[in-house]
Amino acid sequence: MQKTVLCFSLLVFLSACENSTPGEPSVVTPQETPELQEKVIYGSDNRKDLYEVKSTLQRRLADSTVALIKEENLQEGAEITRISAQTFRRSYNLCASERFGEQENAAFCSGSLVAPDVIATAGHCVRSVRDCSETRFVFGYAIKSAGVQPREVPSTEVYRCAEIIHSEVLATGSDFALIKLDRPVNNHAVLKTRKSGSVKFGASLVVIGHPVGLPTKIAAGAKVRSATEAEHFVANLDTYGGNSGSAVFNSSGVIEGILVRGDTDFVYQGSCTVSNRCTSTGCRGEDVTRITRILPYL
Repeated sequence: MQKTVLCFSLLVFLSACENSTPGEPSVVTPQETPELQEKVIYGSDNRKDLYEVKSTLQRRLADSTVALIKEENLQEGAEITRISAQTFRRSYNLCASERFGEQENAAFCSGSLVAPDVIATAGHCVRSVRDCSETRFVFGYAIKSAGVQPREVPSTEVYRCAEIIHSEVLATGSDFALIKLDRPVNNHAVLKTRKSGSVKFGASLVVIGHPVGLPTKIAAGAKVRSATEAEHFVANLDTYGGNSGSAVFNSSGVIEGILVRGDTDFVYQGSCTVSNRCTSTGCRGEDVTRITRILPYL
């Protein structure tokens, strides 16, 4: 998600900044927050790896989502593409208590298949032709068996950018991009999107994407907390940077929106970092661009 960040210092980062890099998590230091009240896990942590998910519907939806990975992290061969990345723990100086620390995090954003050759993602993930040309759209970056890291995928699952159909990041809250792929996708189903009307307050939601760039995580158990804004709604989704562009589904498996913004991801606990946590009704919530915003461009 795109998030405002106060300057911080970590051994794994080499420079300070005023805003988080698009798609990357944000960290608040103890000096910046005397009370660690801002959180990103709402209630229980509902994130699951693909192999842990029993729902046939959720597994089918996940099959039509993609990881956005920079070309520099891939070795593309004729048949197999290899994926290289650091572990989550090393990348973010995690405390030992944090989940998924030994998994690798190659992705920088998430996306979903909304037409045979079109991916929907967050606008701040792909702003320019150069951004698009340096990005690969990878299906199947997921942990399908316990303990098995997805360090390679068939090259047929790796797609390139042919064109940015539309990309916008507006002050009104709309933040999305539609990317035309270099060829049609034949082995993954096009996802259903809401065509009219709007999601209601209290509606149940599921988000599927790549928090902090990790292999696919499916997080159910969320609800719409506010639906008053014209171009986005707010929900208590368990999401991080890297989830930017993730499809947010209703209980029927229809896309309601694209995850774009949220609260601070991590805070320091001593010399290492931990996830922010809050109650299901606490903190600011996570912002989701309404999927109906993309319809004029499809």
